[in-house]
Amino acid sequence: MLHNSRLRIAGIICACTILIMGSACGSPSQPSWESFDGAANVKSFPIPKEANRTEQTKGNSDLDYVRYSLPGLKESDSLPEPYMEVIESWGWKEKKEEQKGSSLVFEKGKSIVHLTVHDDFLIITVPAPLKKEAIQGLESKK
Repeated sequence: MLHNSRLRIAGIICACTILIMGSACGSPSQPSWESFDGAANVKSFPIPKEANRTEQTKGNSDLDYVRYSLPGLKESDSLPEPYMEVIESWGWKEKKEEQKGSSLVFEKGKSIVHLTVHDDFLIITVPAPLKKEAIQGLESKK
């Protein structure tokens, strides 16, 4: 009888330990903003390693974007300071005058990246370069 009660207590302790460890191993509710990889469409632009690519344009020269799932990200919040610091440390400068709502614009040399934040995902868009012919055509009509 004493042996059965010890087994029961040991079983309860094991079950509680498994529950506690299982809940601690779940995915975090907020991104950690600690480790980064280059974006699929712009390798020199950092993306949190926790982000999962869910969509990417293929073969469309006018629109080059990649969508990343990032649970915990909120459109209504500004990007965390650690992420902004990493973007800057990778050589990108924010163009605040071109910011629209939850879309941020970054520049590095001649490259432009639009980072759009939504609830639980973000989108990296690279605008198509202006074609010289179109610019020359506009200038000749003046």
